[in-house]
Amino acid sequence: MPLLSALALVVGAAFFLAGTVGLLRFPDTHSRLHALTKADTLGLGFIVLGAALAAGSLAVALKLFIIWGLALVASSTVCYLIARLAKRTP
Repeated sequence: MPLLSALALVVGAAFFLAGTVGLLRFPDTHSRLHALTKADTLGLGFIVLGAALAAGSLAVALKLFIIWGLALVASSTVCYLIARLAKRTP
C-alpha cells in the first residue's frame, strides 16, 4: 500500500507540473486556463488518492475526498469567472 500511495502522489505531482508548463507556454488566456484546470484537477485527485491510501483511516479518507469535491467546484467556478473577465477585457 505505501508503494501505491507514493506512486499516486508522484503521478499527481507530474500532472501539477504539466499544468504549470501549460500555463507558462500557451499563448492566450483560454488555452492557459484549459491546461491549468484540467491538469490540476487530475493532479489533485491523484494526490488525494495517495494521501487517502496513506491515511489508513476511513474518516480521514472521506474528509480528503470531500475537500477534493469542494476544490473541483471552486476550480470550475473560478475558471469560468476568469474566462468571462478575459473575454470582456480588451
